[in-house]
Amino acid sequence: MSSRLHSLVIETVGRRIVSGELAPGDTMFSERLEEELHVSRSVAREAVRVLQSLGLVETVKRVGIRVLPRERWNVFDPSVIRWRLADAGKGAQLRSLTELRSAVEPAAAELAALHSPEDISAELLGVAAQMRAVGRAGDLQRFLELDIHFHALVLAASGNEMFAQMESMIAEVLRGRTDYGLMPDHPHEEALQLHVDVANAIQSGRPEAAREAMDQIMRRTVAEVESVWRDEPRVFS
Repeated sequence: MSSRLHSLVIETVGRRIVSGELAPGDTMFSERLEEELHVSRSVAREAVRVLQSLGLVETVKRVGIRVLPRERWNVFDPSVIRWRLADAGKGAQLRSLTELRSAVEPAAAELAALHSPEDISAELLGVAAQMRAVGRAGDLQRFLELDIHFHALVLAASGNEMFAQMESMIAEVLRGRTDYGLMPDHPHEEALQLHVDVANAIQSGRPEAAREAMDQIMRRTVAEVESVWRDEPRVFS
């Protein structure tokens, strides 16, 4: 129960901040949160600590809990990503994440072809084959699960711990594409084949082919979803 209430406070306040309902500089009081959400003082305080770690708020003595500007947010955190994808400005968030993926994932695939342990590359081939079968069947939920696993395996197979840590971030953007209707009913046959191509290139130790196939996956992704962010202004920090 305590864990559920803790999550409730984090989700409620986090979404209000990301949506702009609570603007930078606005202040809150722990007592008001306790009253509104029917939680104990300890639950509210612990939730505020988590929000602080995300860069969304700071506590100011004799002032309260102050909302911080977007420049302070931990934009790599999966919770912040999820809240931003659920907001009206999801296009800009999707663009940023897709551009980041386009830069990182081809490099990860290339490294995986050079360094992947045999068990990971073998699993990657199996997942790619399952993706093709499930995608053709139109089971988008199962396809999403496999797609998340596939990209996590590529990151892990690179042997770069920084890339591997991006797993949960990429999982959120893949979920967001499905949850908000940005995936076709049946994944395109070329996209399904490209995932198999990535896996084959990694297992056979062909780094250039692995990079090229993953780059093509990302270019297809951009082409499929760029209409969502076409009119969104860029943010220059």
